[in-house]
Amino acid sequence: MSKKTLLWALTSALSGFLFGFDTVVISGAEQAVQELWGLSDVMHGLLISAALWGTVLGAVVGGWPTDKFGRKPTLIWIGVLYFVSALGSAVAPDPATLMIARFIGGVGIGISTVAGPLYIAEVAPPAHRGRLAGLYQFNLVFAILVAFASNAWLSGFGEGSWRWMLGVEAIPALAYTLLALRMAESPRWLILNRGNVEAGKEVLKGVYPDKSVAEIDRLAAEIQESGTLAASSHGFCNRRLLRPIMLVFMLSAFNQLSGINAVLYFAPRIFEMTGLGGQAALLQSIGIGVTNLVFTFLGLWMIDKFGRRTLLLIGCVGYITSLGLCAWSFATESFTHMPYFIFAFIGSHGIGQGAVIWVYISEIFPARHRARGTSLGVSVHWVFAAVITLLFPAFVNAVPPQYIFGFFGSMMALQLIWVVTTVPETKGRSLEEMEEALSVATK
Repeated sequence: MSKKTLLWALTSALSGFLFGFDTVVISGAEQAVQELWGLSDVMHGLLISAALWGTVLGAVVGGWPTDKFGRKPTLIWIGVLYFVSALGSAVAPDPATLMIARFIGGVGIGISTVAGPLYIAEVAPPAHRGRLAGLYQFNLVFAILVAFASNAWLSGFGEGSWRWMLGVEAIPALAYTLLALRMAESPRWLILNRGNVEAGKEVLKGVYPDKSVAEIDRLAAEIQESGTLAASSHGFCNRRLLRPIMLVFMLSAFNQLSGINAVLYFAPRIFEMTGLGGQAALLQSIGIGVTNLVFTFLGLWMIDKFGRRTLLLIGCVGYITSLGLCAWSFATESFTHMPYFIFAFIGSHGIGQGAVIWVYISEIFPARHRARGTSLGVSVHWVFAAVITLLFPAFVNAVPPQYIFGFFGSMMALQLIWVVTTVPETKGRSLEEMEEALSVATK
């Protein structure tokens, strides 16, 4: 792997850091904001889920700028959206302004989940694609840990500490934007969307410095050929793309039906329900961040070695076990080991769905349809995330928590059946090989 490839992948993956930080930083502020403005459960759910509804919009439209203007310009503007959102959240004088600021950041998240992993997949060599695309998720969970730690530290800043919690994101947002200016454009976008084969070859030389001129020419020709094949399929919604469409739909839906975002957003509240005090609950939330980081790192080490499908299977078993134990704890009010059950749930996500989802979504569509396919997958992901986050506060007050965790566990049992019967392996295959294999499977 060349140093340029690693640098470009790391920079793109930093958009995942901002995604993770923005997603979880609200967990330290949500109770303070509800108390400050006297929000009802419904209004509170709307405010906390505002970023997610922005994410849905960003995910839906994210394929358009990624295809039209390029992967690099799109990634640069994502940083601008995060920066504006952080400053707006910090100075918000009322709930409406805070919702708008969080919504803007959510748009950035949605677009980043399209453009970030997609860019990495298109510049990464097949043997390293899983690990490099997985850097997006690694940065995401590292940011979750940083956000939990930041919230715990800033919680001592007095009555307005929640403003500092939300505003500090402006610092990494600015740093990421400046780094993104130095990235190269995706060679596949240059060849297929701009028809600039020579520029695409120059980038490919940076990705594969050991390949000869003839090998670079051959790779560029394969990319052109895949674009011609995709163009002959008459648009995005066609029989040839049915299998990858169904795969990303189900993978994205199951990812949120595990309850992962509900736990991350409301971790302090969940821990307080078990009898922990507010500060202790916030510190326990840091344990979630550490667990997520460690198991995501383990997943990235395994993903190109054992494959995407194997990690999904491991994650499913862990989900079912840990969620079942959480439901049992609430049902029997035996909370002694509850934090460990939550940590086991987070670890199952980190090594399974968390390590796989952004890699898999970004690699199974043909090059010409990759942005729209990735946009579809992340749109489904964020619609489910927004709905679950919107309803969670009301459901926690209306339904015994054991039933909520039991529902999430039953969904993961269904996911296990789906993975065993349906999901193909993609490790070690080039993007063009994957395209051919999935198109044959749908003929």
